[in-house]
Amino acid sequence: MKHLIDILIAIVPALMWGSLPLVVSKIGGSTAQQIIGTTLGALLFAIVTFFFVSPEMSTTAWIAGFFSGAFWALGQKNQFAAFRQMGVSKTMPISTGMQLVGTSLFGVLAFGEWSTTTALILGISALVLIIAGAAFTSYKEDKSKQDENIGKGLTLLLISTVGYVGYVVIARWFDINGWEAVLPQAVGMVVSAILLSLREGDLFTKKTAGNTIGGLMWAVGNVALLFATAKVGVATSFSLSQTGVVISTIGGVLLLKESKTKKEMTFVIIGCILVVAGGIMIGFTKQ
Repeated sequence: MKHLIDILIAIVPALMWGSLPLVVSKIGGSTAQQIIGTTLGALLFAIVTFFFVSPEMSTTAWIAGFFSGAFWALGQKNQFAAFRQMGVSKTMPISTGMQLVGTSLFGVLAFGEWSTTTALILGISALVLIIAGAAFTSYKEDKSKQDENIGKGLTLLLISTVGYVGYVVIARWFDINGWEAVLPQAVGMVVSAILLSLREGDLFTKKTAGNTIGGLMWAVGNVALLFATAKVGVATSFSLSQTGVVISTIGGVLLLKESKTKKEMTFVIIGCILVVAGGIMIGFTKQ
């Protein structure tokens, strides 16, 4: 029974992070309102948990956490912008794939991961699956009607990936994973979100307030991942967290009514399976 509860906790990040794009897209608002609202929700959650957990905070944790969170906001804002160009169902598998490839390559080059032959084979195989999966989800049946916005969307996702990879790498480089990172990262997220959105008008509206729900969801997923990692290990918790891409991708079609032909939908499902399989394989390299 206890093991089942631990697994259920490990599934929470996938549920929260997979649903976040759908919730934010449904609430609407400009990209600036979405990212500011999301980061404010994360900050609210972080402040509340800080008073309950009261972790010891070092100067390094504050500075590194701040910049880690700032990079996350860069990644999330550009992912939100990509939704407008390509839709959630096309953006999320590609974005997830790019993040997995980016963080994995950085892990190999900067932290010496995949040092064993088994891990190297698993890792390279995983990257091949992820890239293939992302390609599958981009399939367009009518070649004459290729999405004009695909180029702009991919550019936004490249910037987004830089943000997400920076978020992960800074936290790991300075070893601030855990409760001590939660509040500094949230502060960095909010400051970065506001600075990135200064050129846009109407930053604080009802839509901004509504999008705090997305931030609360992200934060719940983040804390659940902390608990899950302690209970079931990095490999299992990381692998399960990657399955959220299926929720956001299928949800984009069913809930947001993003247009897909039957054949395109088949390719999307296959692509999601490949991306998730690659994510799970990368999880096993973390043992």
